Amino acid sequence: MSRPAFHSLPLLAATAALALAFATPSRAAEDAVVIPAPAVDAAPASGIQTAVVAGGCFWGVQGVFQHTTGVVNAVSGYAGGTKATADYHTVSSGTTGHAESVEIKYDPKKISYGKILQIFFSVVHDPTQLNRQGPDTGTQYRSAIFTTSDEQKKIADAYIAQLNAAKVFSKPIVTKVGALDAFYAAEGYHQDYLTLHPNQPYIAYNDIPKVENLKRLFADNYIEKPTLVSAGKVTN
Repeated sequence: MSRPAFHSLPLLAATAALALAFATPSRAAEDAVVIPAPAVDAAPASGIQTAVVAGGCFWGVQGVFQHTTGVVNAVSGYAGGTKATADYHTVSSGTTGHAESVEIKYDPKKISYGKILQIFFSVVHDPTQLNRQGPDTGTQYRSAIFTTSDEQKKIADAYIAQLNAAKVFSKPIVTKVGALDAFYAAEGYHQDYLTLHPNQPYIAYNDIPKVENLKRLFADNYIEKPTLVSAGKVTN
């Protein structure tokens, strides 16, 4: 089961289609898991840095990080494939190599890369699900970390090994770690989707609980007012 493709529909009709499709969802958001902080993490640094992660539908992933302190911008988009196939309709075929991803621009003086990964593994998604997340299935919904430096790869690999060794999940983590080739922002109607449509059945059932779990488990990292794409752009 996956969200209906609505690239060719007006936004209002698209929302209606989604509401109908998820009037009786098959399952709620994945349960949050309390996990230890990474033993290996980056030191505080100057300047805005970038993290790119994929963990199912980008609406919820973006929504969580928009409520995370230290994040100055979180953009829904595509990573893992080419520019020619970086559009919602094509990515939804599951044949492009792209994963629905979120590019996170963050201030490393306020939040570390390791803390971003801790939130990602704990409340954003279930990293033990292969090529699916909640009601969505296909390689475009896979769990992945697209690293932008050797340090990020070292931290991500070490953290996955740490969590697997600690057996904090009932199954092994299937998250793939690989270098980011490029990130392509998704269409405008996908941006800020959780904030703009909090009562839409898919969002209310699958994604709002993730934000609530962020507030509950990471109170020191939670901000009430989301940092929206529409509020401004960060380019560095």
